[in-house]
Amino acid sequence: MFGNAPWAPLVASGITIVLILILAFVVRNITHRLITRVVNQAATGSSITGRFRKGNGATEGIDALLHERRKQRAETMGSVLKHVASIVVMGTAVLTVLDRLTIPIAPLLTSVGILGVAIGFGAQELVKDFIAGMFMLLEDQYGVGDVIDAGAASGTVEAVTLRVTRLRDADGRVWYVRNGTITRVGNESQGWSRAYLDVPVAYDSDVPAVRALLDKVADEIWGDPEFRETMIVEEPSVFGVEQLSDSSMVFRISAKTLPAQQAQVARELRLRVKSALDSAGIAMAASA
Repeated sequence: MFGNAPWAPLVASGITIVLILILAFVVRNITHRLITRVVNQAATGSSITGRFRKGNGATEGIDALLHERRKQRAETMGSVLKHVASIVVMGTAVLTVLDRLTIPIAPLLTSVGILGVAIGFGAQELVKDFIAGMFMLLEDQYGVGDVIDAGAASGTVEAVTLRVTRLRDADGRVWYVRNGTITRVGNESQGWSRAYLDVPVAYDSDVPAVRALLDKVADEIWGDPEFRETMIVEEPSVFGVEQLSDSSMVFRISAKTLPAQQAQVARELRLRVKSALDSAGIAMAASA
């Protein structure tokens, strides 16, 4: 009925454009849902700490922290993938609409390509930062809340993007480090940490007596529920004489702890060792 009407092609083109846009939004929403589903599955992965659990709940805190790390990383990657999917789908829809309107897109694509090359040459550092940030997220090198040494700065990670990492050091100073400039990362908060204490005693001290005293301190702190259930992962170990000089011997106590708890455990070990040595009348020597 409207086949010969002069405005019939315009109506047909309009309907086609509307259908293209509707289809693009549907595809984008489906893609976002698939990404969300994958993100949720990745965030609820099984624990990896069961392989060194010894029948107690000491590693439950590690499980919770690792779960939170997986969740943060998965959500970050999901956000990035959703933005990429939206750009691809909606960009394709826009080009299809332009072609439907008989607007030549070949010159546009050529111009965009030339512009992209020019921008690429002028923004090599930015591209480097983005690529480094992407691999950093994929490899889970660090996340928000981790205490890291990034070379240029050290501190607690407050924010992570594809371009920069924001750190706050112990003095409260905020550092913005470009991801492309980070060549190595030391992470103190991933998986577990280790607290150790060197105990220097006089050279003429009784070695078996000192060793037995330190073993008792290690057993006591391991048996303390305040530390065993919330901070210490495995029973502390007392090593032999780590250093020997003409005036002192140095023993070492080591304890595997939850991430970022090593400083508090070390402080408690110092207090207990000092008290035990004083009670036994064993003098400490000056550190070598």
